[in-house]
Amino acid sequence: MKNKNILRRVLNRVLAMAARFAPGATTLRPFLHRLRGVRISGRVFIGDDVYIENEYPESITIEDGVQLCLRSVLVAHTRGTGTIILRKNSFIGANCVIATAEGRSLTVGEGAVVTAGSAISSDVPAGTLFGVEKARALALVTVPLTMESTYREFIGGLRPLKPDK
Repeated sequence: MKNKNILRRVLNRVLAMAARFAPGATTLRPFLHRLRGVRISGRVFIGDDVYIENEYPESITIEDGVQLCLRSVLVAHTRGTGTIILRKNSFIGANCVIATAEGRSLTVGEGAVVTAGSAISSDVPAGTLFGVEKARALALVTVPLTMESTYREFIGGLRPLKPDK
């Protein structure tokens, strides 16, 4: 991608901040992102505080029927630009991070559902439920991580859980 002039870069960031906090998940927010250069087709839902690529908004494509839920993040550059494509009727749950790197294209397939809290760095097949397993207990905490304890003390105090019978 070519370098943009500083005024365009500032305008992109102002519009992005307005879009993150303005009302209008199906109206004003998509409109503001279109002004920034995000390729949006049809009617989409963009939830509160969604971050969509600031430096290269034109590297993001969002097709008709896509839903981007609360506080999700789309980043299409890591030391250069890639592309992110959210296909028709895909659903991105709350607090997801979708990121790609220079020269790479990441696609969330048509009708795919990405579960809340997922970090995605590779393609999501169409029509699939994709995400992390539910949270589970990992260890027994014998030294709480308080403001008075050190991280080293906390780690040293972790004990394996007894296996389920």
